[in-house]
Formats: sequence, C-alpha cells, structure tokens
Amino acid sequence: MAVAAAPSGLTNPPNSTVYVKNLEESIKVDQLKEALTEVFSEYGTVIDLVAKTNLRAKGQAFVVFDEVEAAERAINEIQGFELFEKPMVLDYAKTKSDASILQDGTEDDFEAHKRKRLAEKERRQANEAAEAQKKLKRNAAINGAEPPARPIKASRGAGLKSSNPAAGAVVPEEYLPPNKILFLQNLPEDYDVEGLTSIFGRFEGFREVRLVPGRKGISFVEYETEAGAISAKESTAGMTLGEERKIIKVVYQRK
Repeated sequence: MAVAAAPSGLTNPPNSTVYVKNLEESIKVDQLKEALTEVFSEYGTVIDLVAKTNLRAKGQAFVVFDEVEAAERAINEIQGFELFEKPMVLDYAKTKSDASILQDGTEDDFEAHKRKRLAEKERRQANEAAEAQKKLKRNAAINGAEPPARPIKASRGAGLKSSNPAAGAVVPEEYLPPNKILFLQNLPEDYDVEGLTSIFGRFEGFREVRLVPGRKGISFVEYETEAGAISAKESTAGMTLGEERKIIKVVYQRK
C-alpha cells in the first residue's frame, strides 16, 4: 500500500511514530508516559513510548505504533487534545523509531539505522559547535581581538586560560563530524599494528592501522567509508586495553 503525503498542517510524511510536543514540563516522566499511553492506546497498539527529562527534550514525546494507520488515526483525533491543561501538538516523527525498525526489518537494518542516527547526531553536534565557533570569532573581531590562525594546543597546562577571546572556539574532538579516519588516543604502549587490527579490522571497510613514528599511545585507523568508522567508533567507545585496563579514546580525525 502506498504511503500518502502528509496531511495539511503536518510537516513530515506518514510513518508509525507520532511526535508530540507542547506537553506540560512540570509533570514527572513516569506520570506523563502513563497518561500518554492511556490516551494513544485507544487508537492502536503502542509498541514504544519515549519521553526524556533532559532540558532540550522536555515537553516532548514519541509514541510508536505497530502500524502507520494507527498513527494517522491518533493524529487526526488527538490533535489539540488537552493533557494536563495544555493542548498537544502532533506530527509524524522525522525518522523511524528503533522499535519500528526492529519490528519491520532485520538485525542488519537495525544496525544500519543506528549508525545513520549516530552520524546525524554527531553532524548536528559538530554544526552547533561550528556555529558557536563562528559566534566567538565574530565577537572577537568586534572587540578588536585577532582570532588564532590555528587551534591552541591542549598542552598549555591545566587551569591556564588564553587571553585571546576566540581561543576556546576550536571544535572539541568529541563533536567533530564523521570521518573515515579515526584517531585513537591513550593506547597501551605495547599495542602494535597487529593488536589494533584484531580489534578494528572486524568492522566493515577496514583499510589499515597507522602508528605514528616516535609517538606512543596514539594511532590512526582508516576505513573505506564513514559508515565503517562510525560503527567502529560506536562499538569501541569506553573500551579498556592492556594490563592497566586503560580506557582508550576514539574520535574522528580532524579535517
């Protein structure tokens, strides 16, 4: 059956996940989820419901049905319905939920979905960090300060701050956009190419491990595409290696 276009007033095409906003933020999450489940269950089988407590996600929720038709019925009937004295605003979610992928697809589909979601999240974080960097540079220019031509190295020392207002504008490593090359740090000194290949070589599109001559504890791992690097980074986050159980740091190489 072909999926119809989004009805007038909705921004996203129909799918089985309903995005709910304008929810009362003072209500506890458990109470909110219970109320939403009771309301939306009238229109179909709810297989998942996500509501979070962090500041950015407050007042929002995602209700996942087992079929698109149930989501359509819910949106048509509940749009504007008051819950805790606030009218709910409904739309289809921009992307399919984890629960929907698990229900309709294979394990490979789910892994691909997770990698894509992670990449989109990291790109969004990188864009936000880049915008913050531009803002700091603009402010520095207005105040007459010259932005640095290159990032200030972290070896400046703990607690020391640059007098340059734009020095903090460098995008943090954790927010760098996906790259097919990973930068590994805090590696045990006894780990060589063979040892790292046994870990990172099992991910799709692996090409090589490159050590840095004269530098211990760091390395680069290259993949044919970003997808392989994303999967490797996600799977090795927080991994401990060596007798000292050192936690390695895995980030994308700075472009």
